[in-house]
Amino acid sequence: MPDRGGGPTGPRIRVGRPSRRVRTLLMTLGVLAVLGMAFTMFAGFWTDWLWYRSVNYSSVFTTTLWTKIGLFLVFGLLMALAVGFNIWLAHRLRPPLSAMSMEQQNLDRYRMGIAPYKKWLLLGITALVGLIAGASASGQWRTWLMWVNGVPFGQKDPQFNLDVSFYAFDLPWYRFLLGFGFAATILSVIAAALTHYLYGGLRVTSPGARATAAATGHLSVLIGLFVSLKAVAYWLDRYGLAVKSSDFKATDNWTGLRYVDANAYLPAKTILFCIAIICALLFFATLWRRTWQLPVIGFGLLVLSAILIGGLYPAIVQKFQVQPNEQAKEAPYVAKNLQATRDAYDIADAQVTDYDGKSDTEDLASLRDDVDATASIRIMDPNIVSPTFQQLQQMRQYYAFPTNLDVDRYSENGQEQDTVIGLRELNLAGVDKQNWINTHFRYTHGYGVVAAEGTTADSEGRPVFTESDLPSQGKLGEYEQRIYYGEKTTEYSIVGGPQKEIDYSDDSGEKTYSYQGDSGVSLSNPVNRAAYAVAFSEPQILYSGAIGDGSRVLYNRTPKDRVEAVAPWLTIDGDAYPAVVNGRIQWIVDAYTTTNGYPYASRTTLGDTTADSLTATNNSRAVVAQQNQVNYIRNSVKATVDAYTGEVKLYEWDTQDPVLKTWMKAFPGTVEPRAEISKDLMDHLRYPQDLFKVQRELLTRYHVKDANTFLSGSEVWQVPDDPTNKSGNAVPPYYLSMRMPDQQQQAFSLTTTFTPNGRDNLSAFMAVDAEAGTDDYGKIRILKLPTSTTVDGPKQVQSQFNSEQDIAESIRLLRGGDSEVEYGNLLTVPLDGGLLYVEPVYVRGGGLKYPLLRKVLVSYGGNTAFEDTLDEALNKVFGAEGTAPQPPPDEGGTEQPPPPTSDNPTVQQALDDAQKAFDEGQEALKNGDWEAYGRAQQELEDALQRAEDAQAQPSGSGGGDASPSPSATPSGNSSPSPGSSPSPTASPDSA
Repeated sequence: MPDRGGGPTGPRIRVGRPSRRVRTLLMTLGVLAVLGMAFTMFAGFWTDWLWYRSVNYSSVFTTTLWTKIGLFLVFGLLMALAVGFNIWLAHRLRPPLSAMSMEQQNLDRYRMGIAPYKKWLLLGITALVGLIAGASASGQWRTWLMWVNGVPFGQKDPQFNLDVSFYAFDLPWYRFLLGFGFAATILSVIAAALTHYLYGGLRVTSPGARATAAATGHLSVLIGLFVSLKAVAYWLDRYGLAVKSSDFKATDNWTGLRYVDANAYLPAKTILFCIAIICALLFFATLWRRTWQLPVIGFGLLVLSAILIGGLYPAIVQKFQVQPNEQAKEAPYVAKNLQATRDAYDIADAQVTDYDGKSDTEDLASLRDDVDATASIRIMDPNIVSPTFQQLQQMRQYYAFPTNLDVDRYSENGQEQDTVIGLRELNLAGVDKQNWINTHFRYTHGYGVVAAEGTTADSEGRPVFTESDLPSQGKLGEYEQRIYYGEKTTEYSIVGGPQKEIDYSDDSGEKTYSYQGDSGVSLSNPVNRAAYAVAFSEPQILYSGAIGDGSRVLYNRTPKDRVEAVAPWLTIDGDAYPAVVNGRIQWIVDAYTTTNGYPYASRTTLGDTTADSLTATNNSRAVVAQQNQVNYIRNSVKATVDAYTGEVKLYEWDTQDPVLKTWMKAFPGTVEPRAEISKDLMDHLRYPQDLFKVQRELLTRYHVKDANTFLSGSEVWQVPDDPTNKSGNAVPPYYLSMRMPDQQQQAFSLTTTFTPNGRDNLSAFMAVDAEAGTDDYGKIRILKLPTSTTVDGPKQVQSQFNSEQDIAESIRLLRGGDSEVEYGNLLTVPLDGGLLYVEPVYVRGGGLKYPLLRKVLVSYGGNTAFEDTLDEALNKVFGAEGTAPQPPPDEGGTEQPPPPTSDNPTVQQALDDAQKAFDEGQEALKNGDWEAYGRAQQELEDALQRAEDAQAQPSGSGGGDASPSPSATPSGNSSPSPGSSPSPTASPDSA
C-alpha cells in the first residue's frame, strides 16, 4: 500500500479500496435503487391493467400493449441489425496494417484503446439505436392497426382511381416504412464510414486513393439503397399529391391536386423516379467497376433534375399557363375538391333554400299565434343561469354546478319540453376542513339532478324548477341520485371500506353511506395498495387504517377521461351532458372517428374550428387537445358513462363509417351495435355541437356547388362574433325546438347564423335536426337570404337594441347602483319569410350573487320590444291585443297574493303590512327603483317575522288561534321545501 506524507517516523495514511462494510452498503443502495425504479415502472403498468380490467375493457389495454411491444421489438431489432451488421462488415473489410498509411497508423492508439471493448461497444451502439428506433415505432401503433385492419370506403379518388382507404390507411404506413428505411440507411452509412476511417478503409489527408476497393463497394451499396428509397419516395409522392395541403384562393388548407400538380408535379415525380432508379443502379455497379465517377455523375443529375424538373418547371407552368387564365384552368380541380370536401364532412346533402328575410304579411297581429307553433323559445340561457342554480339549489358548499348547463328534452303530459339541466356535483373546494381523509374518503360524490323549464321563468325571473331540492324530487321520477362520476370529479376517492362517506345533509343532520357499486379497483391486497401508493405518490394508501376489506379506489372519473381511455382511437366532443335514463343518471358523450387522408377534401383543425365564445371562458368544453388537422369526420359513436357505477358503453351510431369498422376490427367487442340503444336513451341523444361547428365552418365556403362561384369568393360567409359580449369569439350554436319553413311540426334543432365575409348583415340561417331516432336526424337546412337586399344580422340587431332610447334608458335603470346586466342567447327563428330575434336580459343586482331574468328583447320586421315577459314583448312587436298570460309561480310563490285573512288580529295586521310592502316592492321593481325595492323587501321581511312570532304564541295570548298555518304568507302557498328560495324573505338579493 503506498505511503503518503511523513517520513520514516511520520504518520502513514493508507489509501486503498473502501472497506467491505462500505462496499456492501453501496451495493445494497444500488440494488434498492434499481428495485425502486423497477417497482415504479411496474406500478404504472399494473395500475393501468387493473383499471382497464375494472371497466371491462382489458382487451383495449392488451391489444394496444402487444401492438406497441411488437412494433418496438421488430423495428428496434431491424435497426440494431442494420447498423450492427454494417459496423461488423466495415470492420471485416478493413485493410491489413501493412497497407495502412501514416494517417491510419496515427489512429492506432484509438484502435488499441477500443480493442478490448469493441464487442461491448458494438452491442452498446446497436442497442442504443435499436431502443430509439423501437420507441419511435411503438408510437405508430394506430397507423399499424389501421393498415392491417383497414376496410374499403367504397369510394375512389378522381385522379388515380384508388379507393379512399389507400390514402387513409395504407399510405401513412408506407410513409412510416419509408422513413424508417431512410433512417436505417443514413445511420448505417455514418456508422460504416466511421468504422472504415478508423480501420484504414477511408483516407482524408493521405495521398493516393481515398478509399479501399472494399470500402468503396460497401458505401456505394448503402448509398445505392438510399437513392432507391428516394425513388420509392418519388413514386409515393405522386399519390401524396391527392392529400397535399396548400393555401389556395378562398380557402386555407386546400387539399388535392390543382392544375400545376396534375400537369407539372405529377409528371416531374415520375421522371425523377426513373432518374433515381438509374442513379441507384450506377451506385450498385461500383461493386464491379470500383469507381465513383458514374455514380457521382448520376447523383448530380438527380439533384439537378430535382431542382429543374421538380421546382423550376412547375413554377413556370404556374406563372405562364395558370395565372393568365386561372379560373378556367383550376375549375375542374376545384369541382373535385368541392365534392370531396362535402362528402368527407357529411355536408353533401345540406339543403340550401332561398329565403326572403322579410315578411309580406301586412297584419303582423295575425302572426302572433304562429310564434308558439313555430318555436318553443328558450328564455333560460344555460350559459347564464348556472349561478342561479348554484345559489338556489347548491344546498351545501361542497356541491357545485358546471359553468355551462345543458339543454335536453323531457316529456311532460305527452309534450316534449326543452329543459335546462345540471348535476349537483361534488366540489371539494367547498369542504371546510381540507385533509386527506375528507378529500378522498368522506366527500366522495355529488347528489341529484336539478332541472328547470327552458321556456318559462317565475315572476321574479328565477327558473321554474321541475326537479329540485335535496334529495332531488320532481317530475323525473325515481332514479339513483348519487354522482360518483362527473365533469368536476377529478380527484380519486377510496370507498366501500371502514370509513363512511358523507351522503347528504337534511334537517336531521348528516347522512352517511358506503358505496355499493362494483366500480373501481380493489385495495384489499397489499400489492395493489403499494402500486397505488406509488402511482398516486401517496404513501398513506399503504398503511392507512381507513382502508380495509371492501375498499375500492375510483379514479379517471370524468366522462371524457373514461371514454378516451377505453377508446383511444376516438376524438371526444367537448360537451358531455347528463340525462336520467331508465332510473339512472347517464353521461352522454359524443365521439368521432377522423382521418387526415381523404383525397381532395380540405383540412380543418378541430381545436380552432370548434372554438367559440363559450370555449373561450370554459376550457372544459373545448377540444383543445385536438390540434391535429383532419379532413374527414363522423359522429360514429355514442357513449354513455353511468354516474354511479362509472360503467362505459360505446354504441355504434354511424353504421356506414369505414373508419369505425376498421377500429371495430382492431378492437373487437368494444363497440355495441346500434340496436342495443334503448328507447329511453334514444330520446336523449342529440346532434353534437362540435360536429355542427365543424360543418358550419366548412359551409361558409362549401355551401356553393359551382367551381367558378367558389373561385370568385363572392359568396363566402363567416360565422359572426357573439353579439352578447365583447370577447370577439364566434357565436355558439344554440339548441332550440323549432320548425323550419318546410317542416310540419317543431323539432329539437341546433341553429346558427351566417353573415357575409367582412360585413354584419345576415346572409343565411342554418339548422340541423338534432332529435335522434327521427327520419330527418342530421338533416342540414340552410335558408339563404338574397344578396340584393340587406337583412339585419345578430350584431346589427344587438346594436338596434342598445341604440333605441327607451330600451337604453331601461337598461340604464337596470344597471342602477352596482347591478350588472347580462345578455342571454340571441335566438333567431324564421317566421313567415322574416326573422324573429329573441334575447333574454338578466340582472345581477345589489349584492345579488346570481342573475335573474328581468326583461326580454324581441325584434321582428324592424319592430322592437323590451318587456318584462316574452309574451308581453311578442304582443307588443306583433301589435296583438289582450294581456299576455302570467308566468307560473315558483315553489316559493311570488305571484300576486290573495287578500290574507286570519282570526288573530296581530297576525292579520302583520299580513296586511306584508301585503302592502309586497305591492310597493313590485311597483318599485317595475320602475327600476332599487333603493325603494330594498326598503320594501325589508318591511316585508319584518312584517312576516311579526306574523310568525304572533302565531307562535300560545292560544289566548294573542287574541286568536295561534296554530301555525302554512298559508300565512303573502303568496298563499305552502312553505318552501328545502333549497327553495321564497321571494318574500329574499330581500334585495332576489332582485
